[in-house]
Amino acid sequence: MTDDPRKPGLDRKLISLTEPHEVRSWTENLGCSETQLRDAVKEVGNSAEAVRAHLAGKLKR
Repeated sequence: MTDDPRKPGLDRKLISLTEPHEVRSWTENLGCSETQLRDAVKEVGNSAEAVRAHLAGKLKR
């Protein structure tokens, strides 16, 4: 995502955890908690595709 909340979607390939609006947007988009998002990024990196796949496996359990 972008650092400017008025321009969403410019960088949808990477997850940034430094901006509160981005964290909120990603948790809503991925259907997870902030803790789950942060743990996933820590485990697989900030690629949105990798985090999405990682969470899909974890959240189905």
